[in-house]
Amino acid sequence: MPASRRPPLGDLERAVLDRLWCSEPAGVKAVHEAVPPAHDPYVDLLPPQGVKLTPRHYAYLKISEGCNNRCSFCIIPRLRGDLASRPAGEVLSEAEKLVQSGVKELLVISQDTSAYGVDVKYAESPWRDKPVKAKFLDLSRSLSELGVWVRLHYVYPYPHVDEVIPLMSEGKILPYLDIPFQHASPRILKAMRRPAAQEKTLERIRQWRGMCPDLTLRSTFIVGFPGETEEDFRMLLEWLEEANLDRVGCFRYEAVKGAPSNAIAPHVPEEVKEERWNRFMAAQQRISAARLSRKVGKTLPVLVDEVSSSKGREYYCIGRSSADAPEIDGVVHVSSRKRLKPGDIVSVYVEKTDAYDLFGTAAA
Repeated sequence: MPASRRPPLGDLERAVLDRLWCSEPAGVKAVHEAVPPAHDPYVDLLPPQGVKLTPRHYAYLKISEGCNNRCSFCIIPRLRGDLASRPAGEVLSEAEKLVQSGVKELLVISQDTSAYGVDVKYAESPWRDKPVKAKFLDLSRSLSELGVWVRLHYVYPYPHVDEVIPLMSEGKILPYLDIPFQHASPRILKAMRRPAAQEKTLERIRQWRGMCPDLTLRSTFIVGFPGETEEDFRMLLEWLEEANLDRVGCFRYEAVKGAPSNAIAPHVPEEVKEERWNRFMAAQQRISAARLSRKVGKTLPVLVDEVSSSKGREYYCIGRSSADAPEIDGVVHVSSRKRLKPGDIVSVYVEKTDAYDLFGTAAA
């Protein structure tokens, strides 16, 4: 088993296994690197797709570790180091095994997904007898060949992100982007050490939606950042109204031990943070409700997550549309005349909405 796939071990166990691994004959090792041995359920402790902590029908696919950004409120680079991208062939092979095991949705994650491959100069690696570059667009295009939902998370809005929008408009990957904008005030973005061209970001959002009208945009924001004034916060609310984002999360600033942001300006009082958080969430709730109301009367594909109950010949399920990532976004409440199971993808006619969820009936 390659070192990157081993479960956590004690120091003594690791030393013994490392010695055994290093002592493997060079010829055998070379063969195994070129043609990995088939999984043997009677010998191998782990299934070929690895151990999953998520439900059988969806899985997180981590494409890199660490981060090259130095956001003032974040200590991830200190904990995990700079960006370290996995070879594209390795990522795709893992994804393929997950699909073969029954996964219907792959959620692509990292600390900075759109920076994938920068550290290895977009090196090529083999997959399905062809070379694939360790590049955001190339990886997305290859994942689209697996025939399952592909959802992109933690995407910084670098210019080359524009290139992946056509894949969404063509239905090859889900029309969903999770972009951590964090704020809109240029002054606060500079203090956060984040890109501060919020006007250009609004124009790009308009362009993306022009290319892919069904695009769902999700983001997270921080209120009460050290030094944030009422003017900064109002600018954030105005930007939020203009951006008209579909899904939004908001956090009150917390002082993380070792983060440079803790010392850059006086901290916002807790009661002010709370008041701004409530105003922010109320504004976004209105936006979310308005955007969801546009889906009433439409028929959407929905991935069933759980069957909640049944009444007579009617079954009630909870699922998600292409606009809903698990655990962080809304859900679709589905009634159905036929029995469904987790992992089914069904067509659902949307009858009503609330501020966050859809309600509808599955096609017979």
